Amino acid sequence: MKIKSQKDFFAGLMFTVVGIAFAWGATTYSVGSGARMGPGYFPLMLGILLGVLGIIVIFTALTIETVDGEPVGSMAWRPLGYIIGSNLVFGILLGGLPSIGLPAMGLIAAIYALVLIAGLAGEQYHIRSSLILATILAVGSYIAFVVLLKLQFQVWPTFITG
Repeated sequence: MKIKSQKDFFAGLMFTVVGIAFAWGATTYSVGSGARMGPGYFPLMLGILLGVLGIIVIFTALTIETVDGEPVGSMAWRPLGYIIGSNLVFGILLGGLPSIGLPAMGLIAAIYALVLIAGLAGEQYHIRSSLILATILAVGSYIAFVVLLKLQFQVWPTFITG
């Protein structure tokens, strides 16, 4: 059978592999039943759903004709590096890095760093737009996680809160 859309085929393959991995990993937790769901129920169902979605995408990539076969292009390393790097910086700033003596900087600083670094991945970078987005995300995250859900984690750097 001939692949008629390379992009869709490999995207579907990725969905299927990730879905199977999630479903398999979820079986190490107590799954429970639909009436009494355990901690593994949601990841199991999500993994199964993602795997089925991947199979559907693979099937359409093999059956629906495209003009040029939609070949997979070259890897966009620069944006990929900025996005992965921004997530790493977010995690380090949120929790700190005790091995090198870096204290946790809190949620607000981590969100600002995440948005400012991830913004560099795009074609056009506007610091003003990134700062506005970071402010909206920081305020929304504070309201959602600290005020409404009452989660206990550091919001501000220790040198500010003491």
